[in-house]
Amino acid sequence: MSRILRVGLAQFDAAKSPAANLARIAEFTEQAVAQHCRLVVFPEASMASFEATPGEVAQPLDGTFFDGLRDLARRQSVLLVVGCFEPAEDGRVYNMLFATDGEGIEERYRKIHLFDALGTTESATVAPGNEMVVFDALGTRIGLATCYDVRFAALFTALGKDGAEVICLPASWADGATKAEQWDVLIRARAMDAQAWVLAADQSAHDTGGRKPLGIGRSAVVDPLGVVTAREGGDESLLIADIELDRVGKVRAAVPILQ
Repeated sequence: MSRILRVGLAQFDAAKSPAANLARIAEFTEQAVAQHCRLVVFPEASMASFEATPGEVAQPLDGTFFDGLRDLARRQSVLLVVGCFEPAEDGRVYNMLFATDGEGIEERYRKIHLFDALGTTESATVAPGNEMVVFDALGTRIGLATCYDVRFAALFTALGKDGAEVICLPASWADGATKAEQWDVLIRARAMDAQAWVLAADQSAHDTGGRKPLGIGRSAVVDPLGVVTAREGGDESLLIADIELDRVGKVRAAVPILQ
């Protein structure tokens, strides 16, 4: 019998307030669990939109936002992956993914590749991480990556070589010329590089009063051969998908590039 994992990708427009966003995260989690999801992935900057000042909203791991995620995951018996901000030692913050089931699993990935491109300098306020993260949960092996990381194939190849069968890719993929086309190509290519399922959860598209939106939506589930098996549009939504974990091993055996 094939190993099937039901996952949820929450595509929403984060507010500036961590408390408000925690409430939205709880709503999406409850909806996902009601549909039997065991893993729910939220976008980058779900703790607070990039419209907020990261240094003003960042919290240590014993902060109320993180405690709220732990409690939510424990009550709902689900694994959550959420984009957050954590204070860095040099006065900047870490753009961080927090994974928790509220019980024995707690992982933290600090974004390695910062978005110093297209007129934006993320490194002015964000310190880079330097460690890849892969962990065991839900009968599989899960890797973590964030937004701009998707442009760096070597990271995804390394995640695949370390055994990741599922890669969670939260993003706040700002809109712009050809950005949707780039997103679509990159998430498919990185799934093929890692020969793993990629769960790409983006912020939803919304009216910013003339500024570039901080998300385009288009959250997607991509299989190890780069086939998009489920996709959303631009609006707030919850994407539910069943992924066949054994497909990873079959693809790696047939096309042994990671060896």
